[in-house]
Amino acid sequence: QVQLVESGGGLVQPGGSLRLSCAASTSIFSIWNMGWYRQAPGKQRELVARITRGGSTTYADSVKGRFTISRDNAKKTVYLQMSSLKFEDTAVYYCQADRGGPSYWGQGTQVTVSS
Repeated sequence: QVQLVESGGGLVQPGGSLRLSCAASTSIFSIWNMGWYRQAPGKQRELVARITRGGSTTYADSVKGRFTISRDNAKKTVYLQMSSLKFEDTAVYYCQADRGGPSYWGQGTQVTVSS
């Protein structure tokens, strides 16, 4: 089992940057595949980025070249560095973890891109 706590959300202007963090409470973090999802009002939750326990990364087309997912196994934390933010990046961002089976979720952190 794993418990996830996100932080780092907030209000940012278009073109700005934010870094989200997700701290995991688990005995061995390195065995977990980690992901960031987001859900905008009235829309379904969607995958933003994913990093496997082996370090392979996957990105949604809409964020490629702007967002970077990374993990620090020693700190049991996964990060999402977001740059060149757009209005359409506004959403609640959720941290997700799995080991190939059921997913575990954090409570979410709000990111609002507004001028």
